[in-house]
Amino acid sequence: MNNLLWKLLRKHISPAQLIGFSIANLVGLTIVILAVQFYRDVKPVFSDEESFIRKDYLVITRAVTGVGAMMGGTGEFDDTAIADIEAQPWCRKVGRFLNSEFSIYATVGLGNSGRAMRSQFFFESIPTDFIDVTDAQWDFNPARPEVPVIVARDYLSLYNFGFAATQGLPRISEGQVGMIPLSFTFSGNGLNEVLPGRIVGFSSRLNTVIVPEKFMRWANDRYGNGGHGHPMRLIVEVNSPGDVKIEQYMKDHHYDVAGDKAQAGKANYFLTVIVSIVIAVGIVISLLSFFVLMLSIYLLLQKNTRRLRDLLLLGYSPGQVSRPYVLMVVGINTLVLALAVILMVLARAHYLPMLEAFDLPRASVLPAVLTGLVIMTLITAGNVIAIRRKVASLWLN
Repeated sequence: MNNLLWKLLRKHISPAQLIGFSIANLVGLTIVILAVQFYRDVKPVFSDEESFIRKDYLVITRAVTGVGAMMGGTGEFDDTAIADIEAQPWCRKVGRFLNSEFSIYATVGLGNSGRAMRSQFFFESIPTDFIDVTDAQWDFNPARPEVPVIVARDYLSLYNFGFAATQGLPRISEGQVGMIPLSFTFSGNGLNEVLPGRIVGFSSRLNTVIVPEKFMRWANDRYGNGGHGHPMRLIVEVNSPGDVKIEQYMKDHHYDVAGDKAQAGKANYFLTVIVSIVIAVGIVISLLSFFVLMLSIYLLLQKNTRRLRDLLLLGYSPGQVSRPYVLMVVGINTLVLALAVILMVLARAHYLPMLEAFDLPRASVLPAVLTGLVIMTLITAGNVIAIRRKVASLWLN
């Protein structure tokens, strides 16, 4: 029965119109899924993947000029300045750096030689919300004190390629640091105490030594004056580090952004904008192809109006009459999706060798394929609904 209906209804089908729709839809869908996949493949180039420090943040300080330094400017952020930053639309939350207010000496044992390196040190802390470490790693218990620290990676490089190279000392890898004896001597308020330390990670983005905020408040109360002053540095979690509005705000208020996070964020921001534009173009092409197909089907149904009405009067249901067109649309859209995925994979194989120099992990193609599947499902559903409504209107009329 379905074959007879198809033979009867296909006489006015224009292969050229269907091919035109298929090509347009193929181009649009390929652009969309290729843009999604390209974004996932190159995004790690612009992102610093440190697991224990949140990615979308900026560390800011007040710009220090020659005149300000000579006049004894403190460079602190008062409550009004912090509240103004928190009120900005691009700001998620603000954390305050808390500085140590006591004397610190770090002692590092250097293996079986019995030698040790001792140096004056400093600590800073930020709220735990900005650090992605487990509670066990980042906990401090005054009853059994051990100080966990996150150290700037540059400090290890300075030791390995500066101090160790000239003093004949062994070089230390990041994996070996946890096995090296480490202790801190704290002095202040008439106290002089030694506590063991433990390095839990290295940071390429925070040029400082970070300790838990819980420890810093305990130590400032014990060895310092309680640490109740205004902070000189802030860590700000933002929606997008490269937003031009953030850059303009920092310039207007004479704030400096530490490191190259702003530049990397800006590159990531522009990458996101460009990919979004490309995806939008692909979606527009897909929508235009959708309307082209609908126009073709409507013209086809209009030409077959008399035949369709006769079939309905003979007892065929609207679902039976519309089924050949529905199967045609589903088949075409399935073929378009398969071809788009194949083209995406071929294009990805062409640009992936260019990214090998960055030693990036291979991103899964599943999100891109799922994106194409969702788009084609929506388009197909729209086609099917429109066809059935058109056939039903002929029955009602």
